[in-house]
Amino acid sequence: MTLETYGGLAAVTNLRRPPKVLDTDALSETATAELAQLLTEAAAVPKEDQAGHARDAMSYTITATAGDRVTVLEQSDAAMTPEFAALLTWLKKHFAQQ
Repeated sequence: MTLETYGGLAAVTNLRRPPKVLDTDALSETATAELAQLLTEAAAVPKEDQAGHARDAMSYTITATAGDRVTVLEQSDAAMTPEFAALLTWLKKHFAQQ
């Protein structure tokens, strides 16, 4: 699973940060189940289109690969569902532990 972040104040220079990669094979069974549930919930809720964009908002792309199936979720600070936020928070927590 990867997390890409871009935008924010760095958007002026149009830089993307290197993607963070989570080795899901190294997760405990409990953590794997929790991640799968969060991913399912985030993917099931359609993102509402919002006309406005925050100037310095961060944008996030979460990519999950399972076999030949790839799930890509994209949202930003300006328009983020609670389900996506929960998944993002979980990922950030686990990246901080690496």
